[in-house]
Amino acid sequence: MTAEQTAKLFTKMGGEFTTSPILLSERLKKIKVLLFDWDGVWHDGRKTGNVSSFSEVDSMGLNLLRFGYNLQNGTMPLTFIITGENNVTAFDFAKREHIDAVFFQAKNKIEFFDFILEKWAIQPEEVLFAFDDVLDLAVAEKCGARFLINRTGSPLLNNLISQHKWCDYKTASNGGTNGVRELCELALGLLGKFEEVVNHRMNFSDTYMRYWEVRNQLITQFYTKTQAGLTQVTL
Repeated sequence: MTAEQTAKLFTKMGGEFTTSPILLSERLKKIKVLLFDWDGVWHDGRKTGNVSSFSEVDSMGLNLLRFGYNLQNGTMPLTFIITGENNVTAFDFAKREHIDAVFFQAKNKIEFFDFILEKWAIQPEEVLFAFDDVLDLAVAEKCGARFLINRTGSPLLNNLISQHKWCDYKTASNGGTNGVRELCELALGLLGKFEEVVNHRMNFSDTYMRYWEVRNQLITQFYTKTQAGLTQVTL
């Protein structure tokens, strides 16, 4: 399936491209980092205390995307969660999925983003960012591929983001209805990797199992801001 055919499938379901699918597919080829906000992205934004939720459908999407980039680049993509809060569910999810790092209580996310770029020697155009709200915009403005998780209750914000081209694609699905899965499948489709990834995964191929072994050796790191600056902590 071509990039144009993939794009038509997603626009038909209600997704909106701010950047042309052809240009976005070129940007996706440069990606080395997968960066995700948590609240409003992995769930609909509702929480009880520090406990939220996530969908296994989205979890599978992320795993497929990580594997796709492993095939694309020959190395594991760095995968991070950045959240303004103290999200216990995000911590548990990150450990289970062997996410490289979680940055939490990140009220000023651009400060944490700059830290990521410096620590891992990454360029902004090498980052894919999935986000949903105002706190994310300073980061979204700089990233190479930006996916806005749709929320129908924010028409003015969505319009402003589109006007300033702070996202490349706005999902049809929201955080509670598998917006993450949507963007993961779209990215894989635009990379021309979706069918290859699914074939490896469904057959537990040797290639997939090598990826799986490397992925599961990753130990999640946690960072937050202390009086000493951005600091790695143990959770």
